[in-house]
Amino acid sequence: MRAAVAALAFVLLTGCAPAATAPGTPSPELVASKAAAGLPDCPTSAEASVQGGLPDVTLPCLGGGREVRLSGLRGPLVVNLWAQWCAPCRVESPFLRAFWQRARGKVAMLGIDYDDPDPALAVEFAGLVGWTYPHATDRTRTLAGALSLPGIPVTLLVDAQGRIVKRFEGPLTSEAELTAAVSTYLGVAV
Repeated sequence: MRAAVAALAFVLLTGCAPAATAPGTPSPELVASKAAAGLPDCPTSAEASVQGGLPDVTLPCLGGGREVRLSGLRGPLVVNLWAQWCAPCRVESPFLRAFWQRARGKVAMLGIDYDDPDPALAVEFAGLVGWTYPHATDRTRTLAGALSLPGIPVTLLVDAQGRIVKRFEGPLTSEAELTAAVSTYLGVAV
């Protein structure tokens, strides 16, 4: 009985709400979920912008970590824009996972969780489908105009100079489709 009274007093004195975090700072729970899902921090991107490359936009890393400046990224790189609520994104998820498992060390990957209202669900989804590569987040659709997005999913192939050399609008249909495109447009056999 004393333990129950002590616990009730603790709750009343400290409150039930989680500790406040600074605006834009992920909660400790989200950071822990990211780690549990095996999602690494976003890549560094110090290169200058290039014509025909990714837009000069800086996005937060999904679940916390360093921000990523897209225009500073270099390939060979596969960038996939997705959301956990997007049915076609779910369809292509095993192809992206399988490609990543084969291409790791030869081709970098970056997911961008796009227009997704709940980062916790996005982290959970990425973990459930086995996407153990970095993911940024664009909750405010910053990339809509910059990339002329018709919707998602969209997959971009970025070469060593930072130029977008291939664009897929809509879901990938197989791992083989992505593997062939990486070979053709990025010159990397996986």
